[in-house]
Amino acid sequence: MKKFKITFLILFLLVTLTTTFSSASYNNVTMAVVEEPVCTINIGSNSYVERSVLSKDLKNKEIVLQLKVINNEKSLKPTGEIMLIIDNSKSMSDEVSKGVTREDLVIDSAKTLIKNLLEDNTKLKIGVVSFSTNVDVSKEGTIEDAKIVSELTNDTDYLLSSVSNIEYTGPKTDLDAGINLAKQYFTNTTDNSHKYVIVLSDGVPNVSLNFDTYFSDTVVSTTKSTLQSLSKVANNVIVMLTGIKDGNATPSYIESYTGTRRTYNEIIAEVFGTQQKPTIGKFYNITDDKIEETIKTDIYKDLLPISQSLKDIKVMDYFTKEIVDNFDFSYVKNPNYGEISPAIDKATNSITWNIPELKSGETAIVQYKLKLKTNYDEKIVDKILNTNSKLDVSFTNTSSKTETKTSDITPKLKLTEPKPAVLPKAGSTIFFNIITPIAIFCIILGIRYYILKNNIK
Repeated sequence: MKKFKITFLILFLLVTLTTTFSSASYNNVTMAVVEEPVCTINIGSNSYVERSVLSKDLKNKEIVLQLKVINNEKSLKPTGEIMLIIDNSKSMSDEVSKGVTREDLVIDSAKTLIKNLLEDNTKLKIGVVSFSTNVDVSKEGTIEDAKIVSELTNDTDYLLSSVSNIEYTGPKTDLDAGINLAKQYFTNTTDNSHKYVIVLSDGVPNVSLNFDTYFSDTVVSTTKSTLQSLSKVANNVIVMLTGIKDGNATPSYIESYTGTRRTYNEIIAEVFGTQQKPTIGKFYNITDDKIEETIKTDIYKDLLPISQSLKDIKVMDYFTKEIVDNFDFSYVKNPNYGEISPAIDKATNSITWNIPELKSGETAIVQYKLKLKTNYDEKIVDKILNTNSKLDVSFTNTSSKTETKTSDITPKLKLTEPKPAVLPKAGSTIFFNIITPIAIFCIILGIRYYILKNNIK
């Protein structure tokens, strides 16, 4: 029993001594980042994967690296044909703010839309039709309630001039005529996937082709049916309605016939549906102050249907064995897209980041930390250490082709210990190798002396 206690005491003293020297070594060693180049792998004309040093805390012997996947590919502009159907009834000339009419807002915004869509885009043609009702009352309810402003063209200057010269003289609103006229100017093809219709109106339809009376059941049902018929010629329909000041009011014309009595809002719902559930395509029911934002931003984005997505992205970040064995790994920021390995895979010394899809304009980020272990191998002192061995990236590009790329560019670290002037300092390898046997020998002598002394007694 006494021998067991002595053995235990010796082991305890040895562990304590070893820990003390190890701690002293860790505290004395300093870490420096020798090189911190940015590793960049291009995965598109404007897209790339990047690994860089985000921050470093040399006092605590740790460094934070960031992996970033950036999709800067621009969404493709639409190709094919767009028919722009613009309300030119008198109410478009109403002043909506000091010195600014509804016409100003709609036309200026429409011109901006045209310029943006045609800029560097020769594969798109735009046509323009205006609609209201004919100034000749005898022609109300005929196709002459609408006019062709410009046939399909990609001549930006001509289109802007034509739109600027639209006259706002029509007393009422015959959207039915405008849609029917616009449909005639699409090219004759069975493919409607690249055909678009944009309706910009400031009034509830009150006239249709062959109508019986204003705001009648015939007008409502006919206009709705004509709107729905656009699905046969265009796959993309956008309607913007503005200028409705009191949707709960009943049109004054309603008293002149015996049809269903409806408020403006009820007519709008029957013809166009709601923004959540439109009759066709997309429906914006807005106030005048939203005209510019809706046309320039919302509708423009609606017309960019092709996102240049990068798919099946797989990023494998490999670490050197020296880093895996001597540094603790942890995540500082989890990925905002995709899934990543919870820790370094010891079989491959790597982490794997999978991102199913990254759309145009999106950036995926993950950050991790490397911190020197207290029980590091002193053989790595004074060596240049690569934090990573390589970075592999595989992905499916915007042309649906799979590519694989790699890079061995990596940050570099160096650990150093202060050199002793005369006597080795605690924590150095030389000191440890010399003092440890001496300390053990002294401990054993002390214990033997203690035993002999007790036996004599």
